[in-house]
Amino acid sequence: MSDTSATNGLDAYVGWLSERGHTFASYEELWQWSIDDLEAFWASVWDYFEVKGTYDRVLASREMPGAEWFPGARLNYAEHMVGTPEDRDTPAVIAFSQTRARVDLTFGELADQVGRARAGLARLGVGHGDRVVGFVPNIPEALVAFLACASLGAIWASCAPEFGARSVVDRFSQVEPTVLIAVSGYSYGHKDIDKSDELATIRKGLPTLRHVVGVPYGSHEVDDALPWSELLAEPAPVAFDRVAFDHPLYVLFSSGTTGLPKAIVHGHGGILLEHFKTQAFHLDVRPGDCSLWFTTTAWAMWNIWMSALLRRATIVVVDGNPLFPDLLQQWRIAAEARATLLGTSPAYLMSCRAAGIEPARAVDLSRLRTLGITGSPLPAEGFDWSDEQFGDQVRINSISGGTDVCSGFVAGNPWLPVYRGELSGPCLGVDVTAYDPKGEEIVGEVGELVIRQPMPSMPVGFWKDEGGDRYRSSYFDEYPGVWRHGDWVTMSPHRSFVISGRSDATLNRGGVRLGTAEFYAVVEELPEIADSLVVHLEDPQGGAGKLLLFVATADGATLDDGLRDKIRAALRKELSPRHVPDAIDEVPAIPRTMTGKKLEKPIKQILLGKKASEVISADAVTDFDAISAFRVP
Repeated sequence: MSDTSATNGLDAYVGWLSERGHTFASYEELWQWSIDDLEAFWASVWDYFEVKGTYDRVLASREMPGAEWFPGARLNYAEHMVGTPEDRDTPAVIAFSQTRARVDLTFGELADQVGRARAGLARLGVGHGDRVVGFVPNIPEALVAFLACASLGAIWASCAPEFGARSVVDRFSQVEPTVLIAVSGYSYGHKDIDKSDELATIRKGLPTLRHVVGVPYGSHEVDDALPWSELLAEPAPVAFDRVAFDHPLYVLFSSGTTGLPKAIVHGHGGILLEHFKTQAFHLDVRPGDCSLWFTTTAWAMWNIWMSALLRRATIVVVDGNPLFPDLLQQWRIAAEARATLLGTSPAYLMSCRAAGIEPARAVDLSRLRTLGITGSPLPAEGFDWSDEQFGDQVRINSISGGTDVCSGFVAGNPWLPVYRGELSGPCLGVDVTAYDPKGEEIVGEVGELVIRQPMPSMPVGFWKDEGGDRYRSSYFDEYPGVWRHGDWVTMSPHRSFVISGRSDATLNRGGVRLGTAEFYAVVEELPEIADSLVVHLEDPQGGAGKLLLFVATADGATLDDGLRDKIRAALRKELSPRHVPDAIDEVPAIPRTMTGKKLEKPIKQILLGKKASEVISADAVTDFDAISAFRVP
């Protein structure tokens, strides 16, 4: 692999391709080749990153669902993560926490801990196909446990400890784990959070458990458990069992706001290739870089972010309240770690903008090169604010993908311009476009985001979905043989994208589809509004129905007729008269999933007469008590 920290990953890869007879004058040409010749592209990714292992061919079957990638391959994701003896002294992990002091690990120290944990898990009887689950924050022990598990060919799943016991059991019980690795509490800002009662309930709800490993965290100890120190007590060389390309690596869970969460199985090979590609070509993570992404162990971004280790970059592990003691904290951590990439949310950037924070002046961010944005669309004003703060030094890379593929569909890269309010273009190897209801590609209009050809990291399947019926109905019911992701998207003539919201939270007013993201961009720009949620209740007779807007006001503001008029005027001016809601009501908070997504569909179902208990799992969402305030005005 020809790559240096001074050269962006895409330039280095294209230079490598040119030496092998493939030349490209533009990103569009490169992307077109990557989807026209999937086998050549993914073979090049395997070869360029020097994947350890062999295979018979690249793509034995293109059928979706059921594409067969790299039959005969034997590899291990973790083998590529822990480094080689030459990387021994290279920084691998910097861990910040509100529960304990900073922790630093080199690749050599990481490999030593993974080897010890692997041996400890093997002593507990863990082997190929066994499930190990973690009720743990984003701390180094979570990374070590996962990599040790993967090295054995066992299967990992995790939940963040802010989840309630019922939500954890709903997830973990599906995979029938034999080992639980857990904390019994943590700190969150000034608060000391005791999770011992929830942990006891979780243990009772998992009858297949044979062992519990307790991770001491601050003043919290796990009772009646094997201490983490004993699991790692015996030195052992790190080793890796090479497994089939589609051998399960981990199980990720959908939000679980309505019904049992989907248990999405991802394989070693698909994740390895997708994350090599994503980290190097789209996030532009280079050897020697430092990657910081604020995430929890319950979100797919945890799995994506940690793969910066594949590039021999340092990852910054953060646990606690990212807004403590104030809004500047994320920037402080980025400065102390000397981060080259900071991944965060649109809500955070817009809050910094509203508060008048100037991070580039407040702290030393001279190494920062990329702002990664995901979770929801970043309003155009967020792009403006970033440009005002950093100018050409920092590239905004707004990314959209999903837990379902643990990767991105559309994102930026060093070869594409940054378009204000848009996602720059399709990811390499991803045949992404917009479809109308007839299954035809559309440009400049809102349509369904679809993927027309297979990706290696599409799920191996759903856990215990032996016939694949739930998997097929989740993605392939609308357009047979084509993946429908469930997002509304507008594709421009130059293949940039605007995500308008979830298509299953339909706003279809008089036959015109309206995206929720554009509502929020306008409403939440108003200083009096802290958060908002919009719902459309259809008219069975085909009329316009009712468009309802719920707002949580900022401190010191009150929703009165004057503010309602101001909201309506802003929506009419910035969007259209069709976007003006029929009613605007105040609620104490906007409930979200644990990964920050607004509960548009469940709230709509409640307004249509469903009981909250029928459509929402209380401990899978934030601000559950606020749901009772939602009603049809």
